[in-house]
Order: sequence, then structure tokens, then C-alpha cells
Amino acid sequence: MAGITAHSQTLQYEDDEINEMKKTGISCDRLRQALKKCIKNSHCVQVDARSAKDCIDAHDGTVPDKCFAILQNFTDCKRSLVDMRSRFRGRKGDI
Repeated sequence: MAGITAHSQTLQYEDDEINEMKKTGISCDRLRQALKKCIKNSHCVQVDARSAKDCIDAHDGTVPDKCFAILQNFTDCKRSLVDMRSRFRGRKGDI
């Protein structure tokens, strides 16, 4: 869903929505913005008026699977910031 591909020597996400977000220079920020937008637009937050954390923890189907895929990529990106091996390999999921 939110994987990474190389297009004309510029790394981009497969999801055009994430690519259109403005780069801020903060690590993993575009993934964070996409996750925030996805959860805020979910049925759980919009209709049930629950908090984002409650919606993610519930796993009751009111949050789309796309949000969980973005959450996994965001988690991998943040985890790679503290992984010393990523100094050589590069951060996962961050462009």
C-alpha cells in the first residue's frame, strides 16, 4: 500500500496521496501525516466519535486496512531511526 518505488532517480511512495504531501525535513513526517489523515477520516473517528488511539486499539473493522499498513510503515521508519545498522542501509520507509 505505502511501499516505496524508484521513479526517475527520485524515490517515491506507491500511494500518490503520500507523495503529494509537503516534505518538512522531519524524519518519517509524511508517513505520520498520512496516518493521521487516514485515521481522522475513518468511520471510527467520524461517526463513532472515538479517539484515534481507541480506534487503532479496537481492531473492530471501523478503521480501514490501509491505515494499519501505513501504521506499520511508520513504526518501521521510526524504529530504524534508533537502529545503528540503518546508518549504513538507510532509514526504512522514509524518503
